[in-house]
Amino acid sequence: MMWTHIANHISKVTGETFEINNRRSVSGGCINQGYALIGHGVTYFVKLNQAAQIPMFEAEVLGLKQMLDTQTIRVPKPICCGIAGDSAYIVLEWMEFGGSNSQSWEEMGRQLAAMHRAKEPQSSGGKERFGWNQNNTIGSTPQINTWTADWAKFFAEYRLGYQFQLARRRGGNFPLQDQLLALVPELLAHQPKPSLVHGDLWGGNAAITKSGEPVILDPATYVGDREVDIAMTELFGGFPGGFYRGYNEVWPLDSGYKQRKTLYNLYHILNHFNLFGGGYGSQANRMIEQILG
Repeated sequence: MMWTHIANHISKVTGETFEINNRRSVSGGCINQGYALIGHGVTYFVKLNQAAQIPMFEAEVLGLKQMLDTQTIRVPKPICCGIAGDSAYIVLEWMEFGGSNSQSWEEMGRQLAAMHRAKEPQSSGGKERFGWNQNNTIGSTPQINTWTADWAKFFAEYRLGYQFQLARRRGGNFPLQDQLLALVPELLAHQPKPSLVHGDLWGGNAAITKSGEPVILDPATYVGDREVDIAMTELFGGFPGGFYRGYNEVWPLDSGYKQRKTLYNLYHILNHFNLFGGGYGSQANRMIEQILG
Protein backbone atom coordinates (compact mmCIF):
# COMPACT_ATOMS: atom_id res chain seq x y z
CA MET A 1 0.00 0.00 0.00
CA MET A 2 1.30 3.45 -0.96
CA TRP A 3 0.77 5.12 2.42
CA THR A 4 2.52 2.28 4.28
CA HIS A 5 5.46 2.59 1.88
CA ILE A 6 5.69 6.35 2.51
CA ALA A 7 5.43 5.89 6.29
CA ASN A 8 8.22 3.30 6.20
CA HIS A 9 10.40 5.63 4.14
CA ILE A 10 9.86 8.44 6.66
CA SER A 11 10.77 6.07 9.49
CA LYS A 12 13.94 4.99 7.70
CA VAL A 13 15.29 8.48 6.97
CA THR A 14 14.35 10.02 10.32
CA GLY A 15 15.37 7.04 12.43
CA GLU A 16 12.08 7.26 14.32
CA THR A 17 9.13 4.97 13.73
CA PHE A 18 6.31 6.85 12.03
CA GLU A 19 2.81 5.41 11.92
CA ILE A 20 -0.06 7.21 10.21
CA ASN A 21 -2.91 7.92 12.61
CA ASN A 22 -4.79 10.13 10.20
CA ARG A 23 -4.42 11.86 6.86
CA ARG A 24 -6.34 14.66 5.23
CA SER A 25 -6.31 16.34 1.86
CA VAL A 26 -4.78 19.84 1.73
CA SER A 27 -3.75 22.13 -1.10
CA GLY A 28 -0.80 20.83 -3.06
CA GLY A 29 -0.63 23.65 -5.60
CA CYS A 30 -1.85 23.62 -9.19
CA ILE A 31 -0.24 20.37 -10.29
CA ASN A 32 0.08 18.11 -7.23
CA GLN A 33 -2.22 16.45 -4.72
CA GLY A 34 -1.38 17.49 -1.16
CA TYR A 35 -1.91 15.64 2.12
CA ALA A 36 -1.24 16.12 5.80
CA LEU A 37 0.09 12.85 7.26
CA ILE A 38 -0.59 12.85 10.97
CA GLY A 39 1.23 10.55 13.37
CA HIS A 40 1.82 10.55 17.11
CA GLY A 41 3.09 14.06 17.90
CA VAL A 42 4.29 14.78 14.37
CA THR A 43 2.73 15.81 11.04
CA TYR A 44 4.27 15.77 7.56
CA PHE A 45 3.22 17.38 4.30
CA VAL A 46 3.13 15.02 1.31
CA LYS A 47 2.73 15.93 -2.36
CA LEU A 48 1.79 13.29 -4.93
CA ASN A 49 2.03 13.19 -8.69
CA GLN A 50 2.41 10.56 -11.40
CA ALA A 51 5.42 8.28 -11.02
CA ALA A 52 6.99 9.75 -14.15
CA GLN A 53 7.23 13.11 -12.34
CA ILE A 54 9.76 11.87 -9.76
CA PRO A 55 12.57 14.00 -11.33
CA MET A 56 10.47 17.09 -10.49
CA PHE A 57 10.37 16.11 -6.81
CA GLU A 58 14.06 15.15 -6.77
CA ALA A 59 14.93 18.59 -8.13
CA GLU A 60 12.70 20.22 -5.51
CA VAL A 61 14.57 18.36 -2.76
CA LEU A 62 17.91 19.54 -4.13
CA GLY A 63 16.70 23.14 -4.44
CA LEU A 64 15.33 23.21 -0.91
CA LYS A 65 18.57 21.73 0.47
CA GLN A 66 20.66 24.35 -1.32
CA MET A 67 18.51 27.15 0.06
CA LEU A 68 18.71 25.62 3.54
CA ASP A 69 22.50 25.46 3.21
CA THR A 70 22.68 29.25 2.86
CA GLN A 71 21.29 29.53 6.42
CA THR A 72 19.42 32.69 5.46
CA ILE A 73 15.69 32.09 4.98
CA ARG A 74 13.30 29.39 6.16
CA VAL A 75 12.11 26.82 3.63
CA PRO A 76 10.29 23.55 4.28
CA LYS A 77 12.85 20.90 5.21
CA PRO A 78 12.70 18.00 2.73
CA ILE A 79 12.39 14.62 4.41
CA CYS A 80 12.38 12.18 1.49
CA CYS A 81 10.95 11.48 -1.95
CA GLY A 82 10.38 8.37 -4.02
CA ILE A 83 7.93 6.23 -5.98
CA ALA A 84 5.16 4.05 -4.54
CA GLY A 85 3.10 2.18 -7.12
CA ASP A 86 1.89 4.60 -9.77
CA SER A 87 2.69 7.70 -7.70
CA ALA A 88 5.73 9.86 -7.08
CA TYR A 89 5.84 11.52 -3.66
CA ILE A 90 7.78 14.12 -1.74
CA VAL A 91 7.61 14.44 2.05
CA LEU A 92 8.30 17.83 3.67
CA GLU A 93 8.15 19.17 7.18
CA TRP A 94 4.71 20.43 8.18
CA MET A 95 4.32 24.16 8.73
CA GLU A 96 1.42 26.10 10.22
CA PHE A 97 0.85 29.25 8.19
CA GLY A 98 -1.42 32.14 9.01
CA GLY A 99 0.66 34.92 10.50
CA SER A 100 1.05 38.22 8.69
CA ASN A 101 2.54 41.51 9.81
CA SER A 102 4.76 44.18 8.30
CA GLN A 103 7.75 43.18 10.42
CA SER A 104 7.59 39.61 9.12
CA TRP A 105 7.45 40.77 5.50
CA GLU A 106 10.37 43.14 6.06
CA GLU A 107 12.31 40.24 7.53
CA MET A 108 11.44 38.10 4.50
CA GLY A 109 12.92 40.80 2.27
CA ARG A 110 16.09 40.99 4.36
CA GLN A 111 16.45 37.20 4.43
CA LEU A 112 15.88 36.81 0.68
CA ALA A 113 18.55 39.44 0.02
CA ALA A 114 20.89 37.49 2.28
CA MET A 115 20.16 34.29 0.32
CA HIS A 116 20.87 36.12 -2.93
CA ARG A 117 24.18 37.36 -1.51
CA ALA A 118 25.23 33.95 -0.22
CA LYS A 119 27.88 32.10 -2.17
CA GLU A 120 26.16 30.37 -5.05
CA PRO A 121 26.46 26.57 -5.47
CA GLN A 122 29.70 25.68 -7.23
CA SER A 123 29.38 25.43 -10.99
CA SER A 124 31.77 24.05 -13.58
CA GLY A 125 35.41 24.57 -12.65
CA GLY A 126 34.59 27.08 -9.94
CA LYS A 127 33.87 29.80 -12.52
CA GLU A 128 31.00 32.24 -12.19
CA ARG A 129 28.19 30.84 -14.32
CA PHE A 130 24.43 30.82 -14.57
CA GLY A 131 22.34 27.66 -14.58
CA TRP A 132 22.13 24.66 -12.30
CA ASN A 133 23.44 21.12 -11.95
CA GLN A 134 20.26 19.66 -13.45
CA ASN A 135 17.11 20.70 -15.24
CA ASN A 136 13.95 21.16 -13.18
CA THR A 137 10.43 22.49 -13.73
CA ILE A 138 8.58 25.80 -13.60
CA GLY A 139 5.06 24.67 -12.74
CA SER A 140 4.97 21.47 -14.81
CA THR A 141 7.01 22.95 -17.69
CA PRO A 142 10.62 21.76 -18.09
CA GLN A 143 13.15 24.42 -17.10
CA ILE A 144 16.50 24.13 -18.86
CA ASN A 145 19.48 25.00 -16.65
CA THR A 146 22.58 24.39 -18.79
CA TRP A 147 25.55 26.18 -17.19
CA THR A 148 26.32 29.33 -19.21
CA ALA A 149 28.94 32.02 -18.59
CA ASP A 150 26.91 34.85 -20.12
CA TRP A 151 23.65 35.78 -18.35
CA ALA A 152 22.03 37.43 -21.37
CA LYS A 153 22.74 34.38 -23.52
CA PHE A 154 21.35 32.08 -20.80
CA PHE A 155 18.14 34.08 -20.42
CA ALA A 156 17.61 34.51 -24.17
CA GLU A 157 18.18 30.83 -24.97
CA TYR A 158 17.06 28.80 -21.98
CA ARG A 159 14.31 31.03 -20.62
CA LEU A 160 12.61 33.11 -23.33
CA GLY A 161 13.78 31.12 -26.36
CA TYR A 162 12.66 27.78 -24.93
CA GLN A 163 9.26 29.17 -23.93
CA PHE A 164 8.77 30.63 -27.42
CA GLN A 165 9.51 27.18 -28.88
CA LEU A 166 6.87 25.59 -26.68
CA ALA A 167 4.42 28.39 -27.47
CA ARG A 168 4.75 27.85 -31.22
CA ARG A 169 3.75 24.22 -30.73
CA ARG A 170 0.64 25.47 -28.94
CA GLY A 171 -0.23 27.75 -31.82
CA GLY A 172 1.03 30.92 -30.18
CA ASN A 173 1.78 33.88 -32.43
CA PHE A 174 4.48 36.31 -31.30
CA PRO A 175 5.45 38.39 -34.36
CA LEU A 176 8.15 40.40 -32.55
CA GLN A 177 9.89 37.51 -30.78
CA ASP A 178 12.99 37.49 -33.00
CA GLN A 179 13.39 41.24 -32.62
CA LEU A 180 13.08 40.87 -28.85
CA LEU A 181 15.57 38.00 -28.58
CA ALA A 182 18.10 39.95 -30.65
CA LEU A 183 17.81 42.83 -28.19
CA VAL A 184 18.29 40.77 -25.02
CA PRO A 185 22.11 41.23 -24.88
CA GLU A 186 21.58 45.00 -24.85
CA LEU A 187 18.73 44.82 -22.32
CA LEU A 188 20.74 42.56 -19.98
CA ALA A 189 24.17 44.17 -20.27
CA HIS A 190 24.39 44.93 -16.54
CA GLN A 191 26.66 41.98 -15.60
CA PRO A 192 24.75 40.62 -12.58
CA LYS A 193 26.41 38.59 -9.88
CA PRO A 194 25.25 34.93 -9.98
CA SER A 195 22.81 34.32 -7.13
CA LEU A 196 20.89 31.28 -5.94
CA VAL A 197 17.31 32.24 -6.79
CA HIS A 198 13.95 30.75 -5.82
CA GLY A 199 12.81 30.98 -9.43
CA ASP A 200 9.02 30.98 -8.92
CA LEU A 201 8.50 33.58 -6.20
CA TRP A 202 4.88 34.68 -6.53
CA GLY A 203 2.53 35.27 -3.60
CA GLY A 204 1.39 31.66 -3.41
CA ASN A 205 4.96 30.52 -2.74
CA ALA A 206 5.65 32.89 0.16
CA ALA A 207 4.02 32.71 3.58
CA ILE A 208 4.32 33.69 7.22
CA THR A 209 4.03 31.04 9.92
CA LYS A 210 1.68 31.52 12.85
CA SER A 211 4.74 32.43 14.93
CA GLY A 212 5.62 35.21 12.44
CA GLU A 213 8.50 33.50 10.63
CA PRO A 214 8.84 34.14 6.87
CA VAL A 215 8.93 31.07 4.59
CA ILE A 216 9.40 30.56 0.85
CA LEU A 217 8.35 27.27 -0.73
CA ASP A 218 7.80 25.33 -3.99
CA PRO A 219 11.01 26.57 -5.66
CA ALA A 220 12.17 26.35 -9.26
CA THR A 221 15.75 26.89 -8.14
CA TYR A 222 18.73 27.89 -10.27
CA VAL A 223 21.65 30.32 -10.24
CA GLY A 224 20.65 33.55 -11.99
CA ASP A 225 20.20 37.29 -11.66
CA ARG A 226 18.63 38.04 -8.27
CA GLU A 227 16.27 40.45 -9.99
CA VAL A 228 14.23 37.58 -11.46
CA ASP A 229 12.89 36.83 -7.97
CA ILE A 230 12.05 40.44 -7.18
CA ALA A 231 10.39 40.92 -10.57
CA MET A 232 8.11 37.94 -10.04
CA THR A 233 7.03 39.17 -6.62
CA GLU A 234 5.52 42.14 -8.49
CA LEU A 235 3.79 40.11 -11.21
CA PHE A 236 0.53 39.04 -9.57
CA GLY A 237 -0.39 41.90 -7.28
CA GLY A 238 2.91 42.39 -5.52
CA PHE A 239 4.15 41.62 -2.01
CA PRO A 240 3.52 44.01 0.91
CA GLY A 241 5.67 47.15 0.86
CA GLY A 242 7.66 46.01 3.86
CA PHE A 243 9.15 43.18 1.81
CA TYR A 244 10.79 45.61 -0.62
CA ARG A 245 11.97 47.90 2.17
CA GLY A 246 13.63 44.97 3.91
CA TYR A 247 15.25 43.72 0.72
CA ASN A 248 16.69 47.11 -0.24
CA GLU A 249 17.96 47.59 3.30
CA VAL A 250 20.32 44.62 2.83
CA TRP A 251 21.06 44.79 -0.91
CA PRO A 252 19.56 47.74 -2.80
CA LEU A 253 18.30 47.02 -6.29
CA ASP A 254 20.22 48.55 -9.19
CA SER A 255 18.68 51.55 -10.95
CA GLY A 256 18.05 49.60 -14.16
CA TYR A 257 15.85 47.01 -12.45
CA LYS A 258 12.58 48.70 -13.48
CA GLN A 259 13.53 48.41 -17.15
CA ARG A 260 14.48 44.72 -16.81
CA LYS A 261 11.48 43.73 -14.71
CA THR A 262 9.04 43.34 -17.61
CA LEU A 263 11.54 41.25 -19.59
CA TYR A 264 12.03 38.90 -16.65
CA ASN A 265 8.30 38.56 -16.05
CA LEU A 266 7.67 37.82 -19.74
CA TYR A 267 9.20 34.40 -19.03
CA HIS A 268 6.45 33.60 -16.55
CA ILE A 269 3.64 34.95 -18.74
CA LEU A 270 4.88 32.82 -21.65
CA ASN A 271 4.97 29.85 -19.29
CA HIS A 272 1.39 30.59 -18.21
CA PHE A 273 0.40 30.64 -21.88
CA ASN A 274 2.05 27.25 -22.36
CA LEU A 275 0.35 25.85 -19.26
CA PHE A 276 -3.08 27.46 -19.48
CA GLY A 277 -3.48 29.22 -22.85
CA GLY A 278 -6.19 31.85 -22.82
CA GLY A 279 -5.34 35.53 -22.64
CA TYR A 280 -1.73 35.01 -21.59
CA GLY A 281 -0.66 35.08 -25.26
CA SER A 282 -2.12 38.56 -25.73
CA GLN A 283 -0.54 39.69 -22.47
CA ALA A 284 2.85 38.40 -23.63
CA ASN A 285 2.55 40.32 -26.91
CA ARG A 286 1.70 43.51 -25.04
CA MET A 287 4.76 43.03 -22.81
CA ILE A 288 6.99 42.48 -25.84
CA GLU A 289 5.70 45.70 -27.42
CA GLN A 290 6.32 47.54 -24.14
CA ILE A 291 9.89 46.24 -23.91
CA LEU A 292 10.68 47.15 -27.50
CA GLY A 293 9.18 50.60 -26.92
